[in-house]
Amino acid sequence: MDRITVETQPIEGQKPGTSGLRKKTSVFMEPRYLENFVQAIFTGIGGVAGKTLVLGGDGRYFNDRAAQVILRMAAAQGASRIIVGQNALMSTPAASNMIRKRQTDGGIIMSASHNPGGPDEDFGVKFNTPNGGPAPEEVTNRIFEATKTLDSYDILVTDDVDLSEVGETQLGDMVVEVVDPVVDYAALMDSLFDFDAIAKLFQSGFRIRYDAMHAVTGPYAKAILEERLGAPAGSVVNAVPSPDFGGGHPDPNPIWAKDLMDLMYSDDAPDFGAASDGDGDRNMIVGRAAYVTPSDSLAVLAANAHLAPGYSGGLKGVARSMPTSGAVDRVAAKRGLDCYETPTGWKFFGNLLDAGRATLCGEESAGTGSDHVREKDGLWAVLLWLNILAETGKSVQQMLDDHWTEFGRNYYSRHDYEGVDAAAAEGLMNALRAQFDTLPGKSFAGRTVASADEFSYDDPVDGSHSAGQGIRISFEGGGRAVFRLSGTGTVGATLRVYLEDVCEDPDQMHKDPQEALADIIAAAEEIAGIKERTGRAEPDVRT
Repeated sequence: MDRITVETQPIEGQKPGTSGLRKKTSVFMEPRYLENFVQAIFTGIGGVAGKTLVLGGDGRYFNDRAAQVILRMAAAQGASRIIVGQNALMSTPAASNMIRKRQTDGGIIMSASHNPGGPDEDFGVKFNTPNGGPAPEEVTNRIFEATKTLDSYDILVTDDVDLSEVGETQLGDMVVEVVDPVVDYAALMDSLFDFDAIAKLFQSGFRIRYDAMHAVTGPYAKAILEERLGAPAGSVVNAVPSPDFGGGHPDPNPIWAKDLMDLMYSDDAPDFGAASDGDGDRNMIVGRAAYVTPSDSLAVLAANAHLAPGYSGGLKGVARSMPTSGAVDRVAAKRGLDCYETPTGWKFFGNLLDAGRATLCGEESAGTGSDHVREKDGLWAVLLWLNILAETGKSVQQMLDDHWTEFGRNYYSRHDYEGVDAAAAEGLMNALRAQFDTLPGKSFAGRTVASADEFSYDDPVDGSHSAGQGIRISFEGGGRAVFRLSGTGTVGATLRVYLEDVCEDPDQMHKDPQEALADIIAAAEEIAGIKERTGRAEPDVRT
C-alpha cells in the first residue's frame, strides 16, 4: 500500500451547479477527471485530515469504481473515517440523515439524480455540508475556484476495499465503516409516522404500487412498505438498483413512469401509486385515475401534515421554489403560516430549515421534504401521504377535491424543451429580458400582462443575494409563465417553461390542465417565440 502524489492540471468545465457536477459518465471516466473534482472538493472544504465523511451513491454505472477512488484519496489525505453504504449504495435523503445523525463533517454523494445512467449516460458527484444539505453557493464557489488551480492530488495505491459486508476495515490509517444504508433511515421514518395506522390501512385491503424505477429507493421501499408495514409482496416493483436503471429514465413523472400511470388509470388500478427517482429524493403520487402534481402534493401535505405524529404540533412555516405553483401559499395564508419563495435548488431551503422558519418545503420538479433531513425525500412524501389517507379514510381523488374546494385550484404544468442549442436558449432568455419594460399592459392570447421581471432572492437568514433565478411573466387574474434554463442536464440546454393559472370556480376545477392552461400556453409562446428561436414546435416532456 503506497501513498503517491499524482501531478495534474486544471480541467475546464468543472463548475458545480445546484446539485454538484454532472457530466456524461464517459467524461467522469477520463483520466484524472473524477480525481480532479474530488480533490477540488477536499480543497474547497479545507482538507479532509482528521475528518469523518459519509459516502454513498445511487448505484448508477461507475458508482462502484468512483467510490474506490474517493476512498483511496480520502485515506491518502488523512481522513479519519468514511461511513459508506453497503455496496456503495445510499439514497440522497438517507445520506443526509446519516450526516446529521453521526454529526460528520459532510458527505459525498455520487448521483445524477433523475438523469439516466449507463456508460453512455450521466454521472454526478456532489458534496453535502455538515447540516446534511447540498453545499451552498459559498462552498461550491470555493470548490470551483480550486478546480482552476490544482496541480496534484494524493491517493493510495492499493486493492479495492470490500464494501459488500457491513463492518469496519482499515485503509491505511483511515477507518472504512460499511453500514446497512436502510436501517437508520427506516428508524427515522418510524419516528415520524404512525406505522401502525398505515399497516392497518394495508390490512383493510388498501392496495399500493410503488415503482422504484430500478433505482436506489427499491431496498428502502421493500424494507419499509412490504416488510415493516405489511403491503403485499410485489407491491414494490423494479426494486433492485441497476447501473442503467433497467434501461429506463429514473424520473418519476407521467412520461417516464408510464407503466405505473397506465396501471393507475386501468380498471384494476390499486388505491395508491407512487414512484421515485435515481437517488431517491423525488416522488410522484397517483391515485386511482388521479395524478397529483408536485405543487398540489406540497399543498395537500402542508394542509394535512398535522395528522402524522412527527408534525402533530403544527408547522413552523412552508417554503417553495419560485417556479412551483402558489397552491401552498393559499394553505399558508388560511392557516396563518409563514411562506417563503426561494430560487430553485434544495440548498436554498437549508437556511430556513436550520433557522426553524420552515418545516415543509417543496419544488415543482417532484421534490418534497421537511426538516427531518436537509434534502428532498421521495419515500418520506409517500409515507406522509399514506399516513394522511389512513387517518382520513379518503381516496387520493377525494383529498384533491376537498382541498380544491377549500383553497381553490392552481392549474399547473411544466413544458421541457430538452437538448436545445445553448446559444438559441440564451438568445430567447435575453430577448425576454429586453421586453421587461414594454410587456406590462399588452395582451397575448386574450391575457393581459401585469408584470415582467427576473426573480432574485435575498436570504432572510444570512442576507446572501442570488440573482438571475428565472424570468416571470405575470398576467392579470393570477396566471403566469416562468422561463428558466435548467442546470440538471449534460447536453445542450434544457428550457423549462412553467405555466400556471388560478381557478376559484368549483364547477371549473376538473379540467385537463393543458386545456385549462391553453391561453397561458399560447401567450407564453407568443411572448417568447419558442418555436422560432429553438425550432421546437412542441415540448419534449409535459408534466
